[in-house]
Amino acid sequence: MYRLIVVLAASTALAGCVTRPADVPPPPVEEPGPPAAEAPAVPKPEYGSYGFDAAGMNTSVKAGDDFFGYASGTWDQTTQIPSDKARYGMFNVLDDLSKTRTRGIIEEQAKDPNSKIGAAYNSFMNEGAIEAKGLAPLEPWLNEIRAIKGKSSLSGLYAKADQIGISGPFRMFVGQDDKAPENYILNLLQGGLGMPDRDYYLSTDPKLVDTRAKYLTHLTNVLTLAGEANAAARAKAILDLETKIAKAHWTRADSRDADKTYNKFTIAQLKRRAPGFDFSGFFGAISPKIAEVLVAQPSAFTGEAAAIAKAPLSVLKDQLLVRSIDSYAPYLPKKFDDERFSFAGTALSGIPEQEPRWKRAVNFTTAALGDDVSQLYVAKYFPPETKAAADKMVKNIISAMGRRIDALEWMSPETKAKAHQKLAAFTPKIGYASQWRDMGGLSIDANDLLGNAMRSKQFENAYEIGKLGGPIRRWEWGMTPMTINAYANSGLVEIVFPAAILQPPFFDPNADPAVNYGGIGAVIGHELSHHFDDQGAKYDSTGKLIDWWTPSDSKAFKSRLDKYEQQVNAYEPLPGLHVNGKLTMGENVADLAGLTVAHDAYLASLGGKEPPVIDGTTGDQRFYLGWAQVWRCKQREPALRQQLLTDPHSPCPVRTNVVRNLDPWYPAFNVQQGQKLYLAPADRVRIW
Repeated sequence: MYRLIVVLAASTALAGCVTRPADVPPPPVEEPGPPAAEAPAVPKPEYGSYGFDAAGMNTSVKAGDDFFGYASGTWDQTTQIPSDKARYGMFNVLDDLSKTRTRGIIEEQAKDPNSKIGAAYNSFMNEGAIEAKGLAPLEPWLNEIRAIKGKSSLSGLYAKADQIGISGPFRMFVGQDDKAPENYILNLLQGGLGMPDRDYYLSTDPKLVDTRAKYLTHLTNVLTLAGEANAAARAKAILDLETKIAKAHWTRADSRDADKTYNKFTIAQLKRRAPGFDFSGFFGAISPKIAEVLVAQPSAFTGEAAAIAKAPLSVLKDQLLVRSIDSYAPYLPKKFDDERFSFAGTALSGIPEQEPRWKRAVNFTTAALGDDVSQLYVAKYFPPETKAAADKMVKNIISAMGRRIDALEWMSPETKAKAHQKLAAFTPKIGYASQWRDMGGLSIDANDLLGNAMRSKQFENAYEIGKLGGPIRRWEWGMTPMTINAYANSGLVEIVFPAAILQPPFFDPNADPAVNYGGIGAVIGHELSHHFDDQGAKYDSTGKLIDWWTPSDSKAFKSRLDKYEQQVNAYEPLPGLHVNGKLTMGENVADLAGLTVAHDAYLASLGGKEPPVIDGTTGDQRFYLGWAQVWRCKQREPALRQQLLTDPHSPCPVRTNVVRNLDPWYPAFNVQQGQKLYLAPADRVRIW
């Protein structure tokens, strides 16, 4: 977050009349000399005196008892979650900044009647036109659903729904074939649920039982808004259908296993595996190029197909009606949007109110015309020197990872050699894509918001399906430069860092290097380490899913993972609800390894010199405080519950306290046996 500091300089003028006697000569006029040289301003970091906001600490908490509380306790106690957010932290601070900047760019475009960006934004902001049209823009599609007379027509309609961004019984995406990474293939995942996960349907937890009741009310309300009769009974039938589907779903933990979820089928094989659904008609309506598919959860498809086959056509149509209205509610009159938000925002995440409309308009415009907006953003807000500094840090951290591989006592020389091959194959991407997509084929009308949304979904779908049978688009990015995030892609053997995350508190050119290495350095290490986490380690230097480990190395690796899983399972952020160590394993390993590698890289960057003591803090202290600062966040209880059930990322305090496994953290903060985070050396998890 950038702070605007305004200094007001006060000057005093003596106004009046000064009389000089006539016989007194005037004083000599002095020739002005050169102005005194001003000392150049010393750039200040965005946070604190060295890049860390020390005012947010709570030093009454011992670092060894709760490093999150020590480093961020005052921040946590004094920060209020904004009313339009489920959680708030450093990512959100930068996201708000990114949206504000993007808004400025877009609103400048909106002044031009010929700007497609401006037309998209204006169509979202024109609430009067949206209210006047009512549900009419979506009615042609809803009437298609209502007109279906038999299940034989349903598969084609599901395919069409997917093309306009409405989720049907299965979720899909085009991606690399994990075992043939030079080819694209259609991937299928379990779907058919209106709530986030199977547990929301099946758990007896009173909180989730209450959420189910709210979902039933939501289904009833949507059908009522659509003008449908007997809404309550029809809503109950939808919930019953989805409960049957939920029973067939895999758990989130099993669904992230790269080996279990690699199941290649021909269409004929899938039909035999999951009878009761017309897969031929479904795929035929999507593309004639589809001969094989990857199915992530085969038994779930069997169960879903059976549930669809047994369900009355009327219930399947009602489910698609609700899903359609919910999907397009942001582009419909306020009563539809408010109803969607009341469940998806408030019931599921505890958010009291929606974001301001301009933020939602920025999100819509960026989603529809991402590359067009991105070009303008990076030209204005991503200086070359930031990219150069990030490139240098990435190289340092990759080198540090190489040294760690060499030093592993549990890995054989044979596997180390292949790990080095993989490391050498890495492609780091910094800031933004090397080329931009041509968005010229997308038609945008300033007076047709829902049409813009639908055409945008169709345009994106056609682009993705168009990849089938073509070469891998290695230049592509999965995020815009305005995104406050980063990611690793196993198939492309790449790590990607959008421009907007390369800002304070993650990276500040005026901050102490220790803070930057603990911030963006650990984020870089995190993404790098994803290629060596419990799933990423299954992919070789070409991005192929293949076992490149010796059996003994695999066993040694798994024993460390099992030890870490047990440690994480003990964390209980909500009463009775623990962190799922298996679900969060990949992110936890990436945190642990990334922070370890970033610390090595920081020490190497010192060139053998001792780091200075700044404001009483050592280099190691500043490094770990830099890590803690980027994980300052707090969230509402429903959002935390949803995260623990569905998200592969651990909550922020857990991520902060990963330091308990790192040997250098102990002397840095004088952590002693008996303190809550203390682990005996033998109990500390060391993987990479």
